[in-house]
Amino acid sequence: MDLNSASTIVLRVLTQATSQDTAVLKPAEEQLKQWETQPGFYSVLLNIFTNHTLDVNVRWLAVLYFKNGIDRYWRRVAPHALSDEEKTTLRAGLIANFNEPVNQIATQISVLIAKVARVDCPRQWPELIPTLVESVKVQDDLRQHRALLTFYHVTKTLASKRLAADRKLFYDLASGIYSFACSLWNHHTDTFLQQIYAGDEAAATNSLERTLLSLKVLRKLTVHGFTEPHWSVEVMGFLHAVFERLKQFLECSRSIRAENVCRDRLEKTIILFTKVLLDFLDQHPFSFTPLIQRSLEFAVSYVFTEAGEGIVFERFIVQCMNLIKMIVKNYAYKPSKNIEDSSPETLEAHKIKTAFFTYPTLMEICRRLVTHYFLLTKEELTMWEEDPEGFTVEETGGDSWKYSLRPCTEVLFIDIFHEYNQTLTPVLLEMILSLQRSTDMEDTSAILIKDAVYNAVGLAAYELFDSVDFDQWFKNQLLAELQVSHNSYKLIRRRVIWLIGQWISVKFKSDLRPMLYEAIRNLLQDQDLVSRIHLQSVLFFLNGYLPVDDFEFRTDQFLPYLEPMFTLLFQLLQEVTQCDTKMHVLHVLSCVIERVNIQIRPHVGCLVQYLPLLWKQSEEHNMLRCAILTTLIHLVQGLGADSKNLYPFLLPVIQLSTDVSQPPHVYLLEDGLELWLVTLENSPSLTPELLIIFQNMSALLGLSSENLKNCFKIINAYIFLSSSEFLQMYAADLCTSFCELLKDITTEGQVQVLKVVENVLKVNPVLGPQMFQPLLPSIFRGIIDGERYPVVMSTYLGIMGRVVLQNASFFSLLLSQMACELGQELDQIFGNMIEMWVDRIDNITQPERRKLSALALLSLLPSLNSVIQDKFCGIINISVGGLHDVMTEDPETGTYKDCMLMSHFEEPKVTEDEEPPTEQDKRKKMLALKDPVHTVSLQQFIYEKLKAQQELLGEQGFQALMETVDTEIVAQLQEFLQGF
Repeated sequence: MDLNSASTIVLRVLTQATSQDTAVLKPAEEQLKQWETQPGFYSVLLNIFTNHTLDVNVRWLAVLYFKNGIDRYWRRVAPHALSDEEKTTLRAGLIANFNEPVNQIATQISVLIAKVARVDCPRQWPELIPTLVESVKVQDDLRQHRALLTFYHVTKTLASKRLAADRKLFYDLASGIYSFACSLWNHHTDTFLQQIYAGDEAAATNSLERTLLSLKVLRKLTVHGFTEPHWSVEVMGFLHAVFERLKQFLECSRSIRAENVCRDRLEKTIILFTKVLLDFLDQHPFSFTPLIQRSLEFAVSYVFTEAGEGIVFERFIVQCMNLIKMIVKNYAYKPSKNIEDSSPETLEAHKIKTAFFTYPTLMEICRRLVTHYFLLTKEELTMWEEDPEGFTVEETGGDSWKYSLRPCTEVLFIDIFHEYNQTLTPVLLEMILSLQRSTDMEDTSAILIKDAVYNAVGLAAYELFDSVDFDQWFKNQLLAELQVSHNSYKLIRRRVIWLIGQWISVKFKSDLRPMLYEAIRNLLQDQDLVSRIHLQSVLFFLNGYLPVDDFEFRTDQFLPYLEPMFTLLFQLLQEVTQCDTKMHVLHVLSCVIERVNIQIRPHVGCLVQYLPLLWKQSEEHNMLRCAILTTLIHLVQGLGADSKNLYPFLLPVIQLSTDVSQPPHVYLLEDGLELWLVTLENSPSLTPELLIIFQNMSALLGLSSENLKNCFKIINAYIFLSSSEFLQMYAADLCTSFCELLKDITTEGQVQVLKVVENVLKVNPVLGPQMFQPLLPSIFRGIIDGERYPVVMSTYLGIMGRVVLQNASFFSLLLSQMACELGQELDQIFGNMIEMWVDRIDNITQPERRKLSALALLSLLPSLNSVIQDKFCGIINISVGGLHDVMTEDPETGTYKDCMLMSHFEEPKVTEDEEPPTEQDKRKKMLALKDPVHTVSLQQFIYEKLKAQQELLGEQGFQALMETVDTEIVAQLQEFLQGF
């Protein structure tokens, strides 16, 4: 591309590409896309975006196209890679002048220079760093700033490279420029401080920007530029200087107004100082050891003493607390139980920690955390009154909550209490004792302190297990506090509810639960919405949703309270308006429904009527819809066959949730599949609407995702529900999908496909083989080739066993087909199949399949076929093995009986704690009553087949055949056949 002639054309097209008119914009974008691989195109772009007289939007677009081109075409191995000659020219042009006047474009240029540096520096671009170093020394403010901005982005990019060779290059770079970077930072920092104290805020703001950029460079060099930074005097000198600079900047903040632009930059710089320390501690814990004492003194001084009053701000407090927490929790500083196994570095660090965290220090930290940082603020109390739902959402983990001070203080408290629980437990117990007397309802400070202490006791529940008799405390004090109705006491009612929720999984006697249920029932009528929302957490825990082995939910205790609680929770669901709160209430309702199961049936009418409206209202809130799906899953399970009354609402919900052409499926698919499955499992019969929904399945099978397992369960559920109707409509499509899946699927997925085929043959042994005929040759081939995965071979033999036993005519056709396809004699492949079956019988671990194999091979008798007679020994071996699997001895009569035989269907007796059988469970039982595995006595079958073979061959011929069998096997067989 000729630069002179092309520049005008490219400029015109770039101008068109900034148009708002799509008729102009689209052709321009297409043209630019075609030029991306043209030699010289990026040189033209460089000339355009470095020409400050051109329109800013055009220059911005030129920079973006240049940056994207670096990603795609800069590396030598890339298709249409730029030539070395053009890259040399571009590199020189990029660092010719650091005088870009527009901030946004300057940032983009810095980023694209860093992208080139990632590939080329230092080998192909040795002049980059020296040029940047010289450029940041110039007196021109603009050039200096732009060079410093580029210096930062280059350092940041090079520091992120992880290959050993790249790390070595960065270590060399860091050691070479570290001294200069330190002096640069000190210079700009001193200049800023002088200007701010002189009252020159405009100049100070510019200097602060350079201080910030030079500090960012130093952060990357310090954290990533040295393997053992503690040996570098300059690095450790810089880190010690950070504390002094932090104090200077914090003092500076006193004199700068909150709304001042410089104040915002100053706070960002202060936070960056703390990030330097945190990153260094994270990457080099042992190198940080000399800084532990100073870091703890600094952080504790500003956060837990009067030294920080009037200076510190929330983000700085959070960072200081994180610094304390990282030192307290750092595994590098924790000695082994056997001290001799600990390194000297670990012991040294632990010694420093222990010397610092004395009893007075720990006590002061604990008290300040609880009585200062845990206190609800005026803003929080106002929010409680004006927006109770918003308060609850924020406090239980809203987006802004994650980055606020409260969770940080709570995490620090938990970590310190865990590390020093023996020291701090008496401190907290003393606080609890101080709250035993009654609280003045008008004393807001006392109520806030009690709320904070109870918060601490809840957070430290696991640590206080042996020190607090929570059951007695609950009976003697907490239960009474839940009954105080004064409006001011709602803080404590809410906190006690939360506190009980924390302790239920730790220490709470089962016998006390009815008392708590009674209190919860009364409190669900509380006028305070926040308290009622928090009650759900207790119910959630009470219903056994914690993985604690010794915690058992007892339905009999909860049933007397089921109706009022469910009604009140439903009223709360209607009352709340925020999506997060509705989700929370729905989760608790789901929990209750799941726990009481069928006993929920009399109480769900109102909820069933409300859910369609809530579903419609939540069209823009997919996470709320997920909660509705979960509730529906438990509702269907609780209603059982009566869930068919929900179909007008339920089936369209399943249809939408599992339709991959609908955008919401991204959020709803997993729960939608689960709902689809439980709906089928509890369906009393197949409806046309249920049949139509299966049209979604073809696309789902094509996804090959983690949801495939549930897809196969759904297919099996349809087969058990109504195989003839279902297979008549979908067998061909399923067979096609399975053939495609089996080309590229895991072993587990392959087994899932084969189990579907096996179930089809079990339900419909006559038509099943014909419907899935395209799959059977590969299964046959897998058997005679000796499939190497036992679980796959077992399923192959299960399928073939069904065909041989229940559809002999089809098996004969299959044998003929395979002989033709493989170009072998029919008897040869028949013999190979039986031989492999006998050889791999131990791959089958399920007794049902082992019996099926015995029945299938025995069904080949009586026969004069030489192949069958040749394999007679193997057939008898499998049969006797099957007898061992299924025969049990009657101790009274000493006779054997087949334990797999089923004569009639019995409705199972279900205890209170057991889930009742689903409609599908009943269908499987009825199917078993028709299955030869459960209706044919293997003992009887062997006797009849051997007798028929004896009659066919005559006594002499039969005896000759039996002599091929091992005498021990014959003896076992005779023992099993006694009485015949």
